[in-house]
Amino acid sequence: MKKATIFFIQGGGKGAYNADKRLVSYLLNALGENYEIVYPKMPDEDDPDYEAYKVKIEQALKKIDSDLILVGHSVGGCILLKYITENKIDKNILGIFLASTPFWGEGGWQFEGFSLDNKLASKITANIPMFFYHSTNDETVPFSHLSLYKEKFPHAKFRKIVERGHQLGNDLSEMVKDITTGL
Repeated sequence: MKKATIFFIQGGGKGAYNADKRLVSYLLNALGENYEIVYPKMPDEDDPDYEAYKVKIEQALKKIDSDLILVGHSVGGCILLKYITENKIDKNILGIFLASTPFWGEGGWQFEGFSLDNKLASKITANIPMFFYHSTNDETVPFSHLSLYKEKFPHAKFRKIVERGHQLGNDLSEMVKDITTGL
């Protein structure tokens, strides 16, 4: 049986790649050899740009020839959602997992470069298992953003993480459980 590939898109900000590498290591250690992980370093992490991330995402996706699990952390999560709404991925997507993801739009953050059509995104992902994870004490992305996603993605599952901060304490045990039992 061919391994499923977890494609992990990092967040943004100074040192984000190295910080998120701990999350990737957690997944790798917890999931073992049943999964491969692709974790490309995104360009200009200090000033994330959708178009620059998009190029890197496309390059990485071309090299993957297995079932796909999409994971995004923080800004990587909203870039992943935007990418899905604007591009066709010709792979079997087993699930979408978004952690500490900022909501762009009414009630959330406002920045034209990351805005997405949430109705379209919900329609496109309606038949794909989708999970959101957010800590109650996230110091970067307010916990209230999780409820904004609940309104837009009623088919998704939402995990309230208690007091583990923006990096979720480098513990993705809830995600591991959802990957291994929820797909």
